[in-house]
Amino acid sequence: MGINVLRLCSVFEPPVTAVTARGAKFDPVGGVQSYTAGLSRALDRRGVVQTIVTTRPPTAARREPFGERGQVVRLGLPVHTCRQFYSWPASTLVPRLARGADLVHVHLGEDLAVVPLARHAARQRHLPLVLTVHTSLRHTLEVTGPRSALLKSLGGWFERTGTRDAQAVIVLTDRAAERLRYDGVPADRVHVVPAGVAASPYDGTGSPPADPLAGIPRPRVAFVGRLRPHKDVEILIRAAALTTEAQVVLVGDGPHRPALKRLTEQLGLTKRVHFMGFVPHSAIPAVLHHTDALALPSRYQEFGTAAVEGMQAGLPVIAAATGGMPNVIEHGVTGLLVPPGDPDALAKAMRQVLTDRRLSARLAGQARQRAAGYVWERIGDRVLSIYQALLAEARTATLRG
Repeated sequence: MGINVLRLCSVFEPPVTAVTARGAKFDPVGGVQSYTAGLSRALDRRGVVQTIVTTRPPTAARREPFGERGQVVRLGLPVHTCRQFYSWPASTLVPRLARGADLVHVHLGEDLAVVPLARHAARQRHLPLVLTVHTSLRHTLEVTGPRSALLKSLGGWFERTGTRDAQAVIVLTDRAAERLRYDGVPADRVHVVPAGVAASPYDGTGSPPADPLAGIPRPRVAFVGRLRPHKDVEILIRAAALTTEAQVVLVGDGPHRPALKRLTEQLGLTKRVHFMGFVPHSAIPAVLHHTDALALPSRYQEFGTAAVEGMQAGLPVIAAATGGMPNVIEHGVTGLLVPPGDPDALAKAMRQVLTDRRLSARLAGQARQRAAGYVWERIGDRVLSIYQALLAEARTATLRG
């Protein structure tokens, strides 16, 4: 009999129709969405039955099948404000859904409700609890305003109670694991399992994909991610103003887009900075295939799935040396790390990889080799082994009791 998992995540992979128009304000595409969908697919292929409870972006159905065995249940209103209200219907539905589950797996991003919901369901049904910390509200989140201050204080407390209650805590980097152990979480309950990437559809043996950036001159430096203040895309635009080599391609959307467009106009870069908006995740490999470098200047970043996707595509990746990025990119070996918030340093690194072909090829080759360890098939096996160990422990405890 397969394992039955109740998965709770405040965001999950949306339908393609949700990444345009009103959906851009909902921030429907990001690292947590990609992680939870990729992991769920890998586990579905391994026979795991999953009920995924999440919020509802615009155009998404309330319930829909997932893979061969799972279903997605979307709660709340399809609006970009007050999404925490999904917790009201979830507070009664989640314990009912837990009746048929073997364990509860909760994914913590920037959300106040998801951990209390998971803890309540797991306790009520006497189920093992697995907690994946995608963004540590306690240790990683940077306070930039009232919202982030609330997340830092109240959310940080929820995070701490969740990590202490969970039978297994999954983090994406060694850095995050060290922080949890410092908080008193026993080392044997902390597991470092990074985000994964799908196997690349372009292995160099077939025809190259059509260029989705046709009309934009080379060389191209891409950014892939949400346009939010902490992503510090402003630094990339200012770096572009300091170099004449690069066309900058911004793949993604979000609430910071208007401010970034105004900055682009002020710096006279409208012909060199290109706003592509959201694109389906399935199209990202083709975008990266036709790009010369990837720049990720985020002010804080727990892991950085886009960095691994760039490495897999054989791109030199330039990233701000913040959060868990140094765990993903080895400076001078698989990419270049620069100080966060420093457009001069970013511009210098961009010039290096765009003008020094030997350096660019060396970084890209090593990056592609390193990325092979991040494919979802391997990540799925590691998470499944955590599930199996917890359920074996639970069965043993029941027999002893």
